[in-house]
Amino acid sequence: MQLQRNIRVTGNEELEMHPISAWKEAKLQFYGGPDGAAMQRRPLIHVKDSDSLADVALTIIRNEISSVPIFKCMPDSSGVPFLNLATLQGILKFLCSKLQEQAGGCSLLHNQLLSIPIGTWSPHTGRSSSRHLRTLLLSSPLNTCLDFLLEDRVSSIPIVDDKGALHDVYSLSDIMALAKNDVYARIELEQVTVQNALDVQYQVHGRRQCYTCLQTNTLLEVLEGLSIPGVRRLVVIEQSTRFVEGIISLRDIFTFLLG
Repeated sequence: MQLQRNIRVTGNEELEMHPISAWKEAKLQFYGGPDGAAMQRRPLIHVKDSDSLADVALTIIRNEISSVPIFKCMPDSSGVPFLNLATLQGILKFLCSKLQEQAGGCSLLHNQLLSIPIGTWSPHTGRSSSRHLRTLLLSSPLNTCLDFLLEDRVSSIPIVDDKGALHDVYSLSDIMALAKNDVYARIELEQVTVQNALDVQYQVHGRRQCYTCLQTNTLLEVLEGLSIPGVRRLVVIEQSTRFVEGIISLRDIFTFLLG
């Protein structure tokens, strides 16, 4: 919505020419008032190659970021070479390769999801979580979906049909699809449904797989599912109806393991 307001003020062509620095300045102004004072620039968040994997994961979780740059630890201050980016999924993939070698020695890995306090759950399951899981119908306005993503500070919302069965997941990354071919300049968010937005994705990339699990799956099976490249979350469904029961994210996994 803020993007659409900017388009109306600056014009689409001028907007496309704005550098990232201009967008960052606008963000400071938007959140901090006229002088941007309430939202101060923070130093670059990073980790060193000498840090433990646990510390790297905690850095990502505590700062609510998706990845963190790794710098080489230097004995002097002559420079700080950039090595790579660390992500929760990369860390989990490494852990899974090690866990598979010694899975028999850790009974927790064989516990079913239904017995582990992890994830976000629908109220009908009777399971407690820090917040209740929200779902949206295909016919819901995209505007509402974006509001929920921002208000709940989550990266995705399960999209269900009229019977409550899982259809797809709309995530923050899907918003980028609206930037392709100037889609955002040609629509009114209040008039577009989630179905319309998903159709844009399907036209470009085709229908995608929605990764799911059951409450009867073991923790090890969940870890393996989340270590698949590109998978950031598993939607927990009821097997026969595909009714949405909960969602397990990479962040949930590491918060549980490191808690």
